Amino acid sequence: MSNPTGLTGAGPNLPKHARVVVVGGGIIGTSLAYHLAHAGWKDVVLLERDRITSGTTWHAAGLMVSFGSTSETSTEMRKYTRDLYARLEAETGQATGFKPVGFIEVACDKDRLEEYRRVSAFNRYCGVNVHEISAKETKDLFPIADTSDVLAGFYVKEDGRVNPVDVTMALAKGARMQGAKIFEETPATGILKKDGRVTGVTTPYGNIEAEYVVNCAGMWGRQFGALAGVNVPLQAAEHYYLITEEIKGISSSWPVFEDPGSYGYFREEVGGLMIGMFEPVCAPWKIEGIPSDFSFGEIPPDWDRMMPYLEKAMKRVPISMDVGVKKFFCGPESFTADLRPIVGEAPELKNYFVAAGLNSIGILTGGGMGRVLAHWIMTGQPDVDVTGFNIDRVHPYQSNPRYRRERTVESLGMVYRCHYPTMSPETARGAKRSVIHDRLAAAGAYFKDVSGWEGADWYAPKGKEPEVEKLSFGRQNWFPYWEAEHKAAREGVILMDMSFMSKFMVQGRDAGKVLNWISANNVDGPSGMITYTQWLNELGKLEADLTVTKLDDEKFFVVVTDTAHRHAETWMKRNIPSDAHAFVTDVTSSYCQINIQGPKSRELLQSLTTADLSNEAFPFRKAADIDIGYARVLCVRITYLGELGYELYIPSEQAVHVYDELVKAGEKFGLKHAGLKALASLRMEKGYRDYGHDIDNTDNVFEAGLSFAVDMNKPGGFLGKTAALAQKAEAPQLSLLKRRLVQVFVQNPEPMLFHAEVVRRNGKPIGYIRAASYGHTLGGAVGLAMIEAGEPISAEYLSQGKWDIEIAGQFYPVSLSLRPLYDPEMKKIKA
Repeated sequence: MSNPTGLTGAGPNLPKHARVVVVGGGIIGTSLAYHLAHAGWKDVVLLERDRITSGTTWHAAGLMVSFGSTSETSTEMRKYTRDLYARLEAETGQATGFKPVGFIEVACDKDRLEEYRRVSAFNRYCGVNVHEISAKETKDLFPIADTSDVLAGFYVKEDGRVNPVDVTMALAKGARMQGAKIFEETPATGILKKDGRVTGVTTPYGNIEAEYVVNCAGMWGRQFGALAGVNVPLQAAEHYYLITEEIKGISSSWPVFEDPGSYGYFREEVGGLMIGMFEPVCAPWKIEGIPSDFSFGEIPPDWDRMMPYLEKAMKRVPISMDVGVKKFFCGPESFTADLRPIVGEAPELKNYFVAAGLNSIGILTGGGMGRVLAHWIMTGQPDVDVTGFNIDRVHPYQSNPRYRRERTVESLGMVYRCHYPTMSPETARGAKRSVIHDRLAAAGAYFKDVSGWEGADWYAPKGKEPEVEKLSFGRQNWFPYWEAEHKAAREGVILMDMSFMSKFMVQGRDAGKVLNWISANNVDGPSGMITYTQWLNELGKLEADLTVTKLDDEKFFVVVTDTAHRHAETWMKRNIPSDAHAFVTDVTSSYCQINIQGPKSRELLQSLTTADLSNEAFPFRKAADIDIGYARVLCVRITYLGELGYELYIPSEQAVHVYDELVKAGEKFGLKHAGLKALASLRMEKGYRDYGHDIDNTDNVFEAGLSFAVDMNKPGGFLGKTAALAQKAEAPQLSLLKRRLVQVFVQNPEPMLFHAEVVRRNGKPIGYIRAASYGHTLGGAVGLAMIEAGEPISAEYLSQGKWDIEIAGQFYPVSLSLRPLYDPEMKKIKA
């Protein structure tokens, strides 16, 4: 990036080499430098193009809130950050402005009340001291608020506020005290790289060689990433707060008060009131790029656009409408497409890390983010679940100007929307479509965003239009349609489009050897077989959960979920030795994937092909090219639903023809289209895992119940085997494990499970739901929960306890199982 200061001459005396160069002197960059230096990596250089905090940190509102997330990673980062800010002044002598005055979030409608009751139960499980309080108690704590329509407040006494500039300066001072070097007015103008690895940075004052470079450039993160060919799709938007003149009687000891329904948060500010805002329809700023000389900058506020939102916010605190306005501030803040940070090692460039796109929670997660990233860089592995915010989930097209312009409006607006569990993005849609999309639309599909793809979520019955879903935490308008699709898979036959699945062809003389090393299971057996396997890292923790089909000795077909597309591709490529003859090709768009599943699936397909699909000729796990009409199709006998079934991989140009043949022949067998809601409920009844949802990078195969897909005896071993053997030695029998993923079934058929509901044994919280659905065959909600007992978790342990689950403030009896609740003997699959 260009030099914003216009400085010339000798400039600072930069070192020629550093172990880590951090680019960006905001809260995230200084926190990372602080944590690296504290952990013993003293050779750290931080470059700031202007002054510390000059980007967006300086104008942050400074909320320090631990309440509000159903991500364990995010909640733990918030708690750590709060504790760090509380002790930082004593360590550095630099004030942080941290004041634990408390925090209240109010719910003024029944849906938000349900959301916050769900969130608060999970947050309590994570150690956040949140209490539900009445409207009167809320009024007592924040007397100037109108609480006449408040149903409840959610109060955390230990939360509060911090001064963003002061706390950043304290982190910078703490980093320097430990040996890190910080250079202001020193922009990084580019990066150096060799053989796919970063080797340093360029500046106007000379180059710095480095083992690691970390992009903490905030709203410049996309532009700085682009200099290295690294995709960081974030976008700045206007972000507002108003400060009133002095209000008599207001106290700096009052808690921070937040009401998303009124678009605002409120706190005392120099005797007046700060009213911060997240409006539902925002204005992106500088789509073309943030000026390199924009420092401590403000944007002229758009009074006309913001007035309706501002008036609604001010009505929550009526006195604010009767005092003068001291300042209506507008400054830029960057947001990402899914409102999650972009963090981790870039797929495009080894040892180039990113921590950007914090979506207005940089201050309240900054300490924790610095700790997590420092550990990740130093050890090569994160020690928390990073599947939700890993940079390798984002795609290049998300950096397109039009995409950023349209999606950012929605993503900022989502901050204060009620976070319904089935909510799907509505903007920047239609970017990726299956080749049979129009056919599915004609069949009544209601589409949702699936990693950018248009995925059929459910189907309206014949003769009905797929009306827009009415969001809620209960049964929605499509519930009976979903139930019918689920039952059709269990009793008849369904067609499901899964073209969004990530597909890779791995070819070459050493393809089998390489994939067998990466995979924990033996994937290099006989040709024409599919193998379910995990990929592990050196710590024996999960990196992916997928299938590998051996087509012949030098050709393998790897299929992994949509969310792990770039992660799996990067993992493969980085684990192929430089001298190996093996090549990875992304063929996702080359094949349409249609799944034909259910007890009648064999009959339907057999009516269309001359291939022998009998159980003897085409057993479970077999893969072969078969004829359907004029097309050649890779047919794999496998299921993710728990029934007899087949996955068809069809060359895209022949997919419409095959689809038409399937539908025409399917009339005789009662073929029904099924969407992703049915996929979720069917696989959940069977207890099938989904990486990034119910299993993640903090789990090992034994805890996840996946040891059956690991071959400890195969020749040559596999990546992570040493660690896996050590894990097995700690608990030679699975019944000795003290941490296990179990299936949870709610015995009352009414409540719905989604995520983060807390499971208790004999009244003691012992785990939470990672992913869930409604089991239409089982007759109730069902989920997968990681149970951490502190003692061996055996079938007897599960049967002897009294188990229940908290759902929105109410407790329901549940039963737990280590074996699949549906067809544990796999008789239907192998029929």
